[in-house]
Amino acid sequence: MVDHQFADERLAALYDEFHPWDPRGDFGFYLPMVMSAEAVLDVGCGTGMLLHRAREAGHKGRLCGLDPGEGMLRRARVRSDVEWIDGDLSSTAFRGEFDLVVMSGHAFQVFVTDEQLRSSLSAIRDALTGEGRFAFETRNPAARAWEGWTPENASEVIGADGAVVRMSHQVERPVIDDIVRFTTTYSSPGWDADEHSHSSLRFLDVPSLSGFLSEAGLAVEHQYGDWDGRPVTETGIEIITVAKRV
Repeated sequence: MVDHQFADERLAALYDEFHPWDPRGDFGFYLPMVMSAEAVLDVGCGTGMLLHRAREAGHKGRLCGLDPGEGMLRRARVRSDVEWIDGDLSSTAFRGEFDLVVMSGHAFQVFVTDEQLRSSLSAIRDALTGEGRFAFETRNPAARAWEGWTPENASEVIGADGAVVRMSHQVERPVIDDIVRFTTTYSSPGWDADEHSHSSLRFLDVPSLSGFLSEAGLAVEHQYGDWDGRPVTETGIEIITVAKRV
């Protein structure tokens, strides 16, 4: 089921405001990889910011964005020189077509069940060429990022209409195993009512992640603990992985 915030056009219009391009973050990390690959699949492409930027930077090959959120894709489709697909890995069947599959924005964490992880990783492996790479990131569970997802740590942006929009999170307690469930609330003085979105994310540690990748026929080639390329540490924020087909 598509998260409401990704299907709703009003909230999709605010996504890039809350998550702007950061050359020191995930998009800045992945863009050089995209530019060096002839054919790229962006899984969970959202508003298409990464692929838009790749075209603007002169990418001449195949760029394909996959996302199940109608609101997000409507914004992505402002560029017609990128292939946009409404769906997810369970509704597609790519075979050896992409030199790079990328998942940014911690989208990998939406695979919360073992079955979802196995089927999605298998589909990604099938989509890769023999020398293809899969690049993605997931939050390190040891850093316990969700403990900062509280109403007190809300963020605000100015929407296109000039109105202030506030976004806050509330985690369901207790957190059981490696799945974090939370509610995101969007509010603005001019709205009739607040918008609420319910989400679940899975926090895998390095051994568990490696196990799922290996089972799918993928092997870790590089792994980093932050976007500056530092190694993974026990309590580092990120687990950034570049995997290849076995």
